[in-house]
Amino acid sequence: MTVADLKKIELHIHHEGAAPPAFIKQLAHEKKMDLSKVFTDDGGYAFENFVHFLSVYEAATSVLTGPEEFARLTSAWLEESAANGVVYTESFISPDFCGGGDVGAWREYLHAIEEAANAAEAKHGITLRGVVTAVRHFGPEKSRASSLCAAETAGDFIVGFGMGGDEGQFTQGDFAYAYDQAREAGLKLTTHAGEFGGPESVWDAINDLNVERIGHGVRSIEDPDLIKELVARQVTLEVCPGSNVVLGVYPDFASHPIQKLRDAGVRVTVSTDDPPFFHTTMRREYEMLEKAFGWGEADFAEITKTALDAAFCDADTKAIVAKRLEKT
Repeated sequence: MTVADLKKIELHIHHEGAAPPAFIKQLAHEKKMDLSKVFTDDGGYAFENFVHFLSVYEAATSVLTGPEEFARLTSAWLEESAANGVVYTESFISPDFCGGGDVGAWREYLHAIEEAANAAEAKHGITLRGVVTAVRHFGPEKSRASSLCAAETAGDFIVGFGMGGDEGQFTQGDFAYAYDQAREAGLKLTTHAGEFGGPESVWDAINDLNVERIGHGVRSIEDPDLIKELVARQVTLEVCPGSNVVLGVYPDFASHPIQKLRDAGVRVTVSTDDPPFFHTTMRREYEMLEKAFGWGEADFAEITKTALDAAFCDADTKAIVAKRLEKT
């Protein structure tokens, strides 16, 4: 057995961003929508940089217009994740794309997603939990609607609240109201920072939003004092090496700071972010980390233990996942 065959936990994957290109193409064909500019000649997603990626992402997901499409999407990408050895995953789900921030509509989308997730768990042995996600470049006002959706549906399935999108728009602190609302509902908290924003964006995330996890966070390595703070607070980084390389944060896997972060005592996990966009899978992430840093089974076991500890789900779910991991 190779390291790529190990059972895995993934904590940072965008629900819509996990959509296989063939799935989106099929939906566009069914709805007679022209998305030809979204794809490359070989069938992948076509984008040139991070801002262009965001526009392509939103164009591709424009075919997802109802709960039934999200149920089909959930089934499609969970099957792929399970095939890559993932036994537990948390996905970022945005009410902006699921009912426009309306709580009633959001409940309908969520019901469809959860039904598909339950079926995938029974068929493939993969558990999904949702992290409701505000879209940063949509602004603070819309984030309040997203956090209300999160608060109204917090429970066994919706376990966290986070934020993605363009780090160049607004500040972390501009979204404090949304985060306070989610925190009061008992949800765990994460946010994207330290990807295109430097270490200062991570400082803002932990000081202004008091999050437990950071999406990406890799540029924390540039600030020794920040590294000490992350270790002291036991903040977990949801690291997505393949995504960082494709989007140009680092030139290659060997240049990625994930090993330096581990050496400094920072809690790190491994995820794919938007796997079909970045030509990656969890198997490939493991293979590339093995190649770049010589990681073996013990290294990945440590990464998986960190991910299980940092997962936002309840203790009963963690116990079920732990038993699955024992069968690796």
